[in-house]
Amino acid sequence: MKKCLRSIAVAVVCCLAVPVMAAEKVEPVRMGSGIMTFDTVPGWGFDEQGRSVLGPTHGGVVVDKEGNIYTSARLGVFVFSPDGKVVRRFLGDEYSNIHDIEIRDEPEGEFIYGARNVAGEGIKFHAETGDIVLKLPFPKESELNLKKFAPTAITVAPNGDIILSDGYASNYIFKFDKDGKYKSHFGKKGNGLKEFNTAHGMTLDTRYNPPRLLICDRNHQPKGRLVHYDLDGNYIEEVITGLGMPTSVAIQGDYVSVPDLHGRLVILDKTNTIIAVLGNNEDPKTHRNFNVPQDQWREGIFSGTHGSYWDKEGNLYVQDWNVSGRLMKLVRVK
Repeated sequence: MKKCLRSIAVAVVCCLAVPVMAAEKVEPVRMGSGIMTFDTVPGWGFDEQGRSVLGPTHGGVVVDKEGNIYTSARLGVFVFSPDGKVVRRFLGDEYSNIHDIEIRDEPEGEFIYGARNVAGEGIKFHAETGDIVLKLPFPKESELNLKKFAPTAITVAPNGDIILSDGYASNYIFKFDKDGKYKSHFGKKGNGLKEFNTAHGMTLDTRYNPPRLLICDRNHQPKGRLVHYDLDGNYIEEVITGLGMPTSVAIQGDYVSVPDLHGRLVILDKTNTIIAVLGNNEDPKTHRNFNVPQDQWREGIFSGTHGSYWDKEGNLYVQDWNVSGRLMKLVRVK
C-alpha cells in the first residue's frame, strides 16, 4: 500500500467537564435533545498513554462502508476503527493538510476526495490502499487570472462530476468531470445574496430530488449562512442564516450536522430548523481557538468545531480545529 502505515491506538479515559487527564476516569457527557441526544465517549481514539495521535487538525471526517472513520490532519489522513484504534494512516506531503474530505463508493472501490488548501489542489485516492488516482490543480482553462488557489471543500455529483470550492482565495467554485477536465465555474467573493464570503464547506444535499449543493458561506455578513445551488451553479435559496461560522455540512437522511468554529455543532431537520445544539462553548478564551492543548480540553465542550460525519447507526464523529488534534465520538442515545 502506497505510504500506508499500520499502528494501534487504545482508547482510554479522560475527564469530565475539567481538563482532560489520561490518569483520571470519567463518565460520558450527555448532550443534545430529543431524538438528537448523544453521549460522548471519553478517550476515544487516544493512544496507550492517553494522548491524541493526530497532531494538529484542520480537516474533515468521513466513514466508509465498514464503519471505519477517516480524519484529515496536518500530517495526513488517519483511519480509525469504530472502537477508536488506528487501522491505517496515509502520511506525507501528498496527503498533508487536506482541509475537507468526502468519500464515494465507486465500481473500483471506495475513494476519498480531498481539498488541499495549502497545496492548492483537489485530490482523489483509494480509501484502502492510498493510491492517488487524480489531482485537480487550478484550471487554467477557466481563463481566470487568480493570484492564489486555496481549495477548502469538495463534493461529487451523482454523475461523477467533481465540485471544488476555492474558499480561502477567490471564492469561485469549480466544476470538473470525473476525469478532472474543467467544465465551468460560478460564484465570486462578496456579501451579496449570490456571493460568497469564504465558501468554506460543501456537500451534496441528498434530502432533495434532484440533489443540490449545500454550501457553508462561513463569513457572510452579518453572520454565517448555508445556501443551496443546483449542480450547474445556479442560485436556489438561502437555507439558514445566523449560524456563526459554519465550517462544513454532513447529511444523513433528513438531518444535517453543521459544525460552527465558535465551538458548537448544530443539527437541522429537513425544514432546516435547528433541532439540537451539541458541545456549546461559552468561554471566549477557548472557543474559536486553535491553541487549546489537550490538557485543557473539557469533555463535552468543543473549541473550534470543523468537521463532522454520521455513521450508519446515527452516531457522530466530530473534529475540532486544534493544535493537539481532537476527534470525538458521540454515541446516539436510542
